[in-house]
Amino acid sequence: MSLLKPSINTPFHIDFDWWKQNERDWHVFLRSFLCAEHQEVFTNVEEGELIDWIDPQTAEVKQVDGVQHALMSHCAQLPDFLDQRTAIVEAVFRSFLANGNIPMSAEELSKKLGKPAEIILRTIAGPRVYRGLRPMLGQSADSA
Repeated sequence: MSLLKPSINTPFHIDFDWWKQNERDWHVFLRSFLCAEHQEVFTNVEEGELIDWIDPQTAEVKQVDGVQHALMSHCAQLPDFLDQRTAIVEAVFRSFLANGNIPMSAEELSKKLGKPAEIILRTIAGPRVYRGLRPMLGQSADSA
């Protein structure tokens, strides 16, 4: 990770490798975000079970985590998944789930969530990692 301090333009994402290393129950946590329909579908599916997914950009078949895929492609798209009362860390985390974990800066998150970019940045760029929200590795931070 860069030693430069992240700015409001530094791209962040959910680092699922961080989740795997730091949270034993990360699948249980992700399952809690599934809609009722997918909670039913995944009742008897083992944690970490992979499914085949076709990348719409490249048509490449990839193995992806079934729960993670259902969450990002369906459940996170539902209107009640994220609202204005959602706490900042939760709102940022859910925003990344809803956009397929495409990196976004605090500035972009600010526009999406209607919260100040500086507050979002202070929340997710501190020494403590919340819910795997981390700057993209290999991305240089703009000077603050």
